[in-house]
Amino acid sequence: MNTPLAEALSAVLLVAVLAWAVVRPFGWTEAVLAVPAAGIAVLTGAISLDHARDEVARLGPVVGFLAAVLVLAHFCDVEGLFRACGAWMARWSRGRPVRLLTAVFALASVITAVLSLDATIVLLTPVVFATAARSGVRPKPHVYACTHLSNTASLLLPVSNLTNLLAFAASGLSFTRFAALMTLPWLAAIGVEYLVFRRFFARDLSAAAPVSRDTGEEPPLPLFALVTVGCTLAGFVVASAFGVDPAWAAAAGALVLAGRAVVRRQATPLSVVRAAAPPFLAFVLALGVVVRAVVDNGLSDVLGHLLPSGGGLPALLGIAALAAVLANLINNLPAVLVLLPLAAPGGAGAVLAVLLGVNIGPNLTYAGSLATLLWRRIVHQHDEGVGLGEFTRLGLIAVPSALAVSVVALWGALHIL
Repeated sequence: MNTPLAEALSAVLLVAVLAWAVVRPFGWTEAVLAVPAAGIAVLTGAISLDHARDEVARLGPVVGFLAAVLVLAHFCDVEGLFRACGAWMARWSRGRPVRLLTAVFALASVITAVLSLDATIVLLTPVVFATAARSGVRPKPHVYACTHLSNTASLLLPVSNLTNLLAFAASGLSFTRFAALMTLPWLAAIGVEYLVFRRFFARDLSAAAPVSRDTGEEPPLPLFALVTVGCTLAGFVVASAFGVDPAWAAAAGALVLAGRAVVRRQATPLSVVRAAAPPFLAFVLALGVVVRAVVDNGLSDVLGHLLPSGGGLPALLGIAALAAVLANLINNLPAVLVLLPLAAPGGAGAVLAVLLGVNIGPNLTYAGSLATLLWRRIVHQHDEGVGLGEFTRLGLIAVPSALAVSVVALWGALHIL
């Protein structure tokens, strides 16, 4: 295929795949269009078969890791972890909106970092709705916190987000060094978000809540799930230290919790497979092929001229800003797939700056990340109004400030460590 036609076709395929992922007509999964689009890109020559194979091989271990983490999060829910979280939030906040917001920020940050952003969106958000109703407070600030922190708080560990897994593979860092470098940016971004939320939702947070008369039985703390997650995190560190892929530790943790559920007849082998979300995994692989076609047909050259070089603070700020803008234009997953090969020669600092941009940036628009789109569907199921204008106004305040402060924190961490 000649170059102009290949450029046009690959761009059309990417737009179509992303639009389908946003709309999901008839409730069909993202893979329904993404997989055929990848096939069309290969069959028409928009991407060579060798390049398509290379992309699938590159993404394969990352997708396997993602599947294990999804299973781990799902069976933590089966064990009752999120019900226990909801009970703790209600008990600790005692009907005070500001205390509940603080509890949501703390739990969402930890859950996102340890069990991935999908757990915060799919499992914690409904619990936050229920807890707000139980406490008699307005749900909006606390529910909005779930989507913002599913993106912002996913900076800490390689397992927190699919974008992190890709950046981790490109950075050449160990698990512990990745976490050490991202701790300051993680804390800084969450702190800025909290201050923005306190100001933006001041009216909702100042509304008095009725006295709770809830005397429902408190769910027990799922110690087995907590111990398994703790051992899995320790396994990540040990595996990385010995040069073993941390995906094996994730698989072991998932196998323990899933095996326990199957033995106790709380799950079947088929439900374990479903928990890994095979259609979404296929979507990730197919999207990678389509994005690679766009990159091969000129996008990398354009972005290569725009991407700042060097490891100084201005360069890191420019890289993060470009990544944030691109994430809101084409979604953060394609953005990180495009930018990582260009940023990797600049070292770990440039790669992590890209990660800051594609993780914090999506809080600006609905289309910035798949997690935000999924959150929007969950919110509508609970009949909670989420206006585009309000979402964007909050993002215009939170994203630039959180991104700037976290990049400064990253620059400091690179020099300190």
